[in-house]
Amino acid sequence: MKVLIAGAGIGGLTTALMLHRRGIRATIYEQSPQVREVGVGINTLPHAIRELAEIGLLPALDAVAPRTRELYYYNRYGQEVWREPRGIDAGHPVPQFSIHRGRLQKVLYDAVIERLGPDAIRCGLGLAGFIEDEGGITAHFVDSVLGGPGHTARGDVLVCSDGIHSVGRRTFYPNEGPPKWNGVVMWRGATEFTPWRDGRTMAIGGGMGAKFVLYPIAHAEGGKQLMNWVVNIKMADGETSPPPKESWSRPAQRSLVIPYAKRFKIPDYDVNALVAATAQAFEYPMCDRDPLPRWTFGRVTLLGDAAHPMYPVGSNGASQAILDARALADALQKAEHPRQALHAYEADRRPKTAEIVRLNRKGGPERVIDEAEKRAPAGFESIDEVMTKAERAAIVGGYAGKAGFAAASQRASYAAAPVTAATTPVAAK
Repeated sequence: MKVLIAGAGIGGLTTALMLHRRGIRATIYEQSPQVREVGVGINTLPHAIRELAEIGLLPALDAVAPRTRELYYYNRYGQEVWREPRGIDAGHPVPQFSIHRGRLQKVLYDAVIERLGPDAIRCGLGLAGFIEDEGGITAHFVDSVLGGPGHTARGDVLVCSDGIHSVGRRTFYPNEGPPKWNGVVMWRGATEFTPWRDGRTMAIGGGMGAKFVLYPIAHAEGGKQLMNWVVNIKMADGETSPPPKESWSRPAQRSLVIPYAKRFKIPDYDVNALVAATAQAFEYPMCDRDPLPRWTFGRVTLLGDAAHPMYPVGSNGASQAILDARALADALQKAEHPRQALHAYEADRRPKTAEIVRLNRKGGPERVIDEAEKRAPAGFESIDEVMTKAERAAIVGGYAGKAGFAAASQRASYAAAPVTAATTPVAAK
């Protein structure tokens, strides 16, 4: 069997490695002229790291990123709403990593080149179309760099892991239109700065309407650490306003971001100084797409953001692409026919990811902050007077359970009553 993969992102690279582990040949076609370390920070959760550990990548990940130890949720005043251990410290057998997206991609890229050979990734070739017949599938790629004659490849399966603007997805759903914007603009950046606390801890302050995210994405050296930050602000009604241009590398002026960063407080840390010290910030609209009724058409299927782009809430985008890759590789190894394998993969993964897309639109686990701010908009003296621990655990744990990363040791504390809306806001004390 030979598998053609469109896109050398996290999903495509992981798929190639998973297939190689099962003795299945794969070639990746990437429209960019080279695979570069772009983007800023992401978090990769234990259920995904387990899959990468099984293919021998844990040492390489440990070399470039810290193991996340704890996560704090605060309201915008820096008052604690919830905290929980993460990764190994939460009882998982493998860690959670806070990592630069480009460095994770580089770990995967290096492994593909080492294991599959230098010809396994063909850059500068963007998917243009494909034709299926009884014996296989023929994919056509255009030269996206020089405008040359392009390339034609023959395989048994085509996997479209070519992102939120997937050519494969657009082929099957030509009238879908652009991604859906919720009106939130994200400003992101990373710079060498003073570590926060132990250098392995995350903080999220504020809810979906206005939020600040802070975490390290490299090991601390010489009293400095590469600190990742995100400022999310709801700027418009996404139903009526067009989104800004989507690009991982669209520059943003710090002078636009700093006034918004001043809305938030993270205990024991100067977030305003961090943002001001960042040489280059980037702007990105928070977008996703509606869950699809179908991913697979004959010998072609979708994977990762091509299949289920979701809001960056709950640290699930990259993690779900990695889980897709494992499921697809298993299905191709077990099935008697490629079409049967692709349908089995879709039956497993499509309902799970559709649920996460819907949960992320509601705020994911970070909805616990929204609920606290709704009940106590002016802040509080004790979170227990605003929301019980059981209510908070129900929100955070319900998401973790449905997304598949709740540790066994946490499930008992997560089993709690559902949240009920407060009828009267709590005044600040």
